[in-house]
Amino acid sequence: MATKKMAIIATKGALDMAYPPLILASTAATLGWDVKVFFTFYGLQLLRKNLDDIAISPLANPAMPMPVPMPVMVSMLPGMEAMATSMMKSKMRKKGVASLQDLRTTCQDADVGFIACQMTVDLFEFSRDEFIDGIEYGGAATFLKFAGDTDVCLFI
Repeated sequence: MATKKMAIIATKGALDMAYPPLILASTAATLGWDVKVFFTFYGLQLLRKNLDDIAISPLANPAMPMPVPMPVMVSMLPGMEAMATSMMKSKMRKKGVASLQDLRTTCQDADVGFIACQMTVDLFEFSRDEFIDGIEYGGAATFLKFAGDTDVCLFI
């Protein structure tokens, strides 16, 4: 039986959108699948060496459960993003959810291929020194070469 393949496009760099591509990639790789994740635009933040600045925004995030109901205006106040991020990270720790750093390391240990979108690197004038080691740099053609022959292809 041929090895299953999964391709994921990660486009978001917010805390709540950082988990799905890493969880799905690590799970598929653990199941023996060949997995590659293409990080483009804001998703590229997930390949930076330091993930401490990855935050969650309560603004325009109506599905985010809050301990007490808050009007939308409150979400715009200074410090609300930091508070929401702190609350979410605390809740995740209490529930035993792996950190982004741990999930990313698990992916790398399981040979998940990480592709950094070269166009986005150039567009935002990033230096390759800002990113973790062991990643590939390429464009849409690099990703599509792999994605065109996959069993599962996801856009997150």
